[in-house]
Amino acid sequence: MKIKISLFLMFFFSIITFAQKTVSGVVTDEDGVAIPSASVTVEEPGKDAILAYGITNSKGEYKVTFSSSESNVDLKVKAFNQRPQTKQITNSNQNISFKLQPEATEIKEVKLKTKMITSRGDTIAYDLKAFDSKSDRTLADVMKKIPGIEVKADGTIMYQGNAINKFYVEGKDLMEGGYGTISNSLPKDAVAKVEVMENHQPVKMLQGKIPSDAAAINIKLKKSVTMTGRGEVGSGFGDPWLWNVKLTPMFFSKKQQWVLNYKTNNMGEQVENEGNIIGFGSSWEGRRGNASQNSWLGVENASVPNLPVRRYLFNNVHYLSANYLTNIDKKQEWELKTNANYTNNAVERESTTYVTDFQQKTEYGYKFLNNFYTDKLKGELIFTKNAKKGFFKNVTTFSQFWNADRADANRWDVSGNRYGNQAVQSPTSSFQNSLSTIIPWKEKMVNLKSYINYQDDNQTLQITPAEYLKIPFIQNSSLTTIPFAPGSIALQNYRMKTLETSHSANISFTTKGWTFTPQVGVDFSTDKLTTNFDGTTTGVNGAPDFNSPLYDNALKFTEITPSASVGINYKNDAWSLFSNIPVNFNSIKAEDPTRNVNKSLNKTTFTPNIFVQYSFASFFKASASGNISNNFGDIQTAYAGYILTSPGGFNVMNANNPIPQTTSKSAGGRLEYRNPLNNLFFNAGYRVSNSKNNLLASSRVNSSGFSVIEYIESENSRDTNTLYGEIGKYFPKFKTNASVTFNQSNTTSQQLRNNDFIDNKNVGNTLGFKFNNTYFSWMSVDFNASKGWTKQENGIQNNKTESYNHNLSVFLYPMENHTLGFYWDQINSNFGDTKYKNAFYDLSYQFSWASKKIDFELKWMNIANRKVFERIDLNLATVSQTTMQLRPSQVMFSVKFNFK
Repeated sequence: MKIKISLFLMFFFSIITFAQKTVSGVVTDEDGVAIPSASVTVEEPGKDAILAYGITNSKGEYKVTFSSSESNVDLKVKAFNQRPQTKQITNSNQNISFKLQPEATEIKEVKLKTKMITSRGDTIAYDLKAFDSKSDRTLADVMKKIPGIEVKADGTIMYQGNAINKFYVEGKDLMEGGYGTISNSLPKDAVAKVEVMENHQPVKMLQGKIPSDAAAINIKLKKSVTMTGRGEVGSGFGDPWLWNVKLTPMFFSKKQQWVLNYKTNNMGEQVENEGNIIGFGSSWEGRRGNASQNSWLGVENASVPNLPVRRYLFNNVHYLSANYLTNIDKKQEWELKTNANYTNNAVERESTTYVTDFQQKTEYGYKFLNNFYTDKLKGELIFTKNAKKGFFKNVTTFSQFWNADRADANRWDVSGNRYGNQAVQSPTSSFQNSLSTIIPWKEKMVNLKSYINYQDDNQTLQITPAEYLKIPFIQNSSLTTIPFAPGSIALQNYRMKTLETSHSANISFTTKGWTFTPQVGVDFSTDKLTTNFDGTTTGVNGAPDFNSPLYDNALKFTEITPSASVGINYKNDAWSLFSNIPVNFNSIKAEDPTRNVNKSLNKTTFTPNIFVQYSFASFFKASASGNISNNFGDIQTAYAGYILTSPGGFNVMNANNPIPQTTSKSAGGRLEYRNPLNNLFFNAGYRVSNSKNNLLASSRVNSSGFSVIEYIESENSRDTNTLYGEIGKYFPKFKTNASVTFNQSNTTSQQLRNNDFIDNKNVGNTLGFKFNNTYFSWMSVDFNASKGWTKQENGIQNNKTESYNHNLSVFLYPMENHTLGFYWDQINSNFGDTKYKNAFYDLSYQFSWASKKIDFELKWMNIANRKVFERIDLNLATVSQTTMQLRPSQVMFSVKFNFK
């Protein structure tokens, strides 16, 4: 691994060393008048290869940075109605100006041909029409084929391997991070270009002062006022009757934007996560996130196969959302946004497992049938002013959950069968408000931020009958199970109220490209946990007393963290730097007097972070980063009363456990190359991280026979080394986009097993390949494949696993407006000598009514009608065979259309 680090650093710094040559100057006409928009290129003599390029500004000034091993290079200048000039110059830093002679440009024939990829400053624009195929219908369909861009399964858009921070339509952020609805439903025909804004700082007041390492996407539409959207209505044959409805009308103008979205289906397609926040913007805008429940209690769950979700998801989902944006002042600086969505979803899942224990010479098994119910409502109100002379953003969010889980469980062994009905009710209320404002004060900026989050979680786990629970217990000095009364009900109640606040103030000073931002702030959070277990025993001597305080919790966990920091940022044409140097004063306290919990921690921590980026030779970016962070556990490590978190048994922590302390450090380097002149994109990086913990977890059986989690004070660490790379290129001649990705991760950690310290080593490698081709007018191909190798060693077991997945889509166009589709999903995995090969095939026929932009599609899914998926797990003394239910073969007829 040291050799890999050395080679990477040598390569990294050697490129930077070669990149120290800069040529600058002024381009004028013969009268000395500046010529704007002239192109300046640096080329190797005798070769038709551009090393770097630049465009003159309004003053005729240019600056080009390049790298070359040649002693001389050619410097070429071209401008409209001017005679081109070429000068051979030495490979050194210098200032060279040009005075061009007039020359009329005779245009014999005009051919309008839009460049597929163009670059201007930090913005790269993609002509969407250059990358689409006849089978594509939406923005997401085409974006998957653009070099340098990747669309993940959850809708997240990646550029050069990193997630984007903003998604705009005509410069407006309607969706506030939940952009999956637009990308999946905006017709490709409405889009002119997709712009990638590199190093995008979304707060206009901070542009040129506080740099960013993230990119943003801006969608340029063909019309200034656009009414569009996508719809689909489908019905299918199967048991039960199948349906699929998608209705997503959209409207975009200079003053208003809105998107309505209703989607429902029972054919296994996930749509309920489409509005999740997947782009988080800048911390200067405040804090945002997806509200989630604190789920401590759960039923026993059926297993799921390692397959695409649509192959096994039995669902009945309704998802409705509405997003609206309008300007509320004449200058169009203030925006009002309202976002709301509602989800109602029912999911059914089933699996059966048979286990053979060779050591005990026994067989046993279990079967679970689950019903998961999601009922969720979310609303947001957002006021924003984002101008050069002021920034204000206030986001108010309310979320309400009425979720419920059900399980019918059947377990069997040598003693017979036992059945249990399990139910969890989990309503949750959540309120958040985030405020951030930046006020100009002379040459300075004052930033005030406030965040408040209140959440109330209630959960109830009910087991009927209670005899289903076979929880080990020591009774009269012998190990048995808790003797629940026949026909009784076991009931676990849980409630947690959480209050979290964060307030800070800073002031920024800017001078000569440097910005210094001292800040003070205070974070406060408190969790109040109350639980109790209700059960009835037969009353025999030695049975547990569930009225005892041992089965309750009344814990208060409080954390107060005042902090002081200074931010240091620098920005010029080539260099970007942003860093933060904070000192935190952490004060933590956990109290539950009835159960003897009284622990506290007061510690000062230093958690700096830094990012440096250097742009050179027009196409390269090199960066390095590092950070230190601390974590001190949470309320889940502090409770001391027994909680039936699942039907598997009670969980509890030792009241004397210290507060955990984890210190994490990481550092890495990255190199990027993106050249729109030859459609080539490349990035590679290396990252090393280390996490040190003061405690190791251990399980101990107490005098009652219950398992108690204890922490042993012993410093242990987790070390991870990650090497990654990606290269992608678009070949215009062959209308092909291809990319290759690689990732290697090596992790070493420690754990305690039976009072012995064990080192765990995990090595994972992943190789990915993407290929899209539209060369033939009668066919297009999309192919994505990934190959993975993992190896785990812990001194007891040495496991090796392999996996291979691919998704192939072939579309044939035998006649105009007719499309035949073939889909092949292959999922293979190897565990030791056990191999699984799973293939799924789909077919489709589509007729397009071109003038009306309506598609009629007939699709046959899971042609082989595979109804179950089997998995075999091998352990030291047992073999487990699990059968999971899959969606059977189904046929859908759909009508797809655009709104206007």
